[in-house]
Amino acid sequence: MRRADARRLRPEPEGRDAGAPERVGSRMAYRNPWMTVREDVLRRPDGSDGIYGVVDKPDFVLVLPLELDGFYIVEQYRYPVGGRFWEFPQGSRTEQDPDRPDDAAALARAELREETGLVARSLTWLGRLHVAHGYSSQGCNVFLAEDLTQRSPEREATEADMIQRWVSGAELDEMIAVGDFVDGPSLAALTLLRRHLGGTGHGR
Repeated sequence: MRRADARRLRPEPEGRDAGAPERVGSRMAYRNPWMTVREDVLRRPDGSDGIYGVVDKPDFVLVLPLELDGFYIVEQYRYPVGGRFWEFPQGSRTEQDPDRPDDAAALARAELREETGLVARSLTWLGRLHVAHGYSSQGCNVFLAEDLTQRSPEREATEADMIQRWVSGAELDEMIAVGDFVDGPSLAALTLLRRHLGGTGHGR
């Protein structure tokens, strides 16, 4: 595995930008085991004050299981948008499952096995994405999984409706073109993969 595979789920923040507003107050507006919504009171560089709502969620991992010239993808019901959608395997560690790995690479392996039954001999970190940095601190660590062995999935109760399939790279491109593959992090992960592979996204 590469140098960044062992990084934690969320890196330490860098120093404060000179033009960034100063946080002078904060209150928790809502909390559950999966997320926190806070309202910060800010003082801008010009001296004016304002508020900013922030959704804090744990970073998650996303895995691109690559085999031959295609990928394994999963479909499940996504409640907030009221429909079933295809995406790459992904998941996070929350207060509800403290025994899950807090190392990104280990969590990626666990999520891949849980959702698809696949075990990867090769796992490569491709990069970290911001999911929606206009309102959320959540990030996504993206991994490429190769040299796969199929075993039985170990899905949670909330994933009981999940199905999986292998699609060729050309078929995935067609799904994207017609709007059948619209998960934002999955699409962004393909961009990282294409950079990693030197311009292609469909295998070696």
